[in-house]
Amino acid sequence: MTASAVEIQARTLAGYADASRLRQVQDRDWVLDRLTGDPRTLVDLGSGIGQLLQAALERFPSLEHAVGLERSEHRIAEAAERLRPYGDRVSLHQADLTAPEPLPYRADVITSTSVLHWLYPHEERLFAWVAQHLAPGGQFLLTTYHPARDADGFGGEDELVREALAAVGVEPSFVPGVFRRGDVLPIATRTRTPDDLAETLSPHLAVADRLERDAVVTVEGAEQYAHFHAATFGDYYAGLVPPDRRTDFFRAIGETAWRRQQERGWVSHMPVHLWQLTAH
Repeated sequence: MTASAVEIQARTLAGYADASRLRQVQDRDWVLDRLTGDPRTLVDLGSGIGQLLQAALERFPSLEHAVGLERSEHRIAEAAERLRPYGDRVSLHQADLTAPEPLPYRADVITSTSVLHWLYPHEERLFAWVAQHLAPGGQFLLTTYHPARDADGFGGEDELVREALAAVGVEPSFVPGVFRRGDVLPIATRTRTPDDLAETLSPHLAVADRLERDAVVTVEGAEQYAHFHAATFGDYYAGLVPPDRRTDFFRAIGETAWRRQQERGWVSHMPVHLWQLTAH
């Protein structure tokens, strides 16, 4: 894949099926392993290209309604094609998760994997919606990533972006100012701490259990990581550089990741929590 193709990919969030293997597949299986019994209705918030819904439909023949709420029309179109064989057991809705429309039924299970940081600072709106849409005895399974945060609020992907911006000519000490002027909030700042998140959840949902694992990302080359970044983050960070430098920015992201892989044996690692939640 050429750098120009990566830039096009970022605008449409294409190629997520391949990119998700670096991180999201583990979340999907971790979440579905927590399901018991014979659920009839499952709602996935931030359903992307429908991978979790497909896996749930295959694993649980009892599912009569597999419902996806997703903001990106490109991802909804890909999900619709993926889930076509399941017919009317599936419904997909384009939705802003900071203000989703009500659904006409309640769910046995609601899931959301690695989406919550995009809703900051309005996560509580979604928690209220979830509490209203859980069936009696239903559960909300939520995964959240928690990168370490430095004095500038940077962590996780922000650190790679800092290095990539330096590679395209931005003085490293100027990077926080570039973020502020571009109205881009670092992902580590968008991610609440577990304690802060528990407090935000508490008016609407009760924590039945919380698990933790270390999410480690490794890559086989610079091009693979550029692909992962484009499919996962789109042009969220790329807007920090002029249009004529974005090809260079994506190339620098890949090269930064590959250098880390060679030096450390991994690109990034951070705690990820799986919250098992019920309505009050």
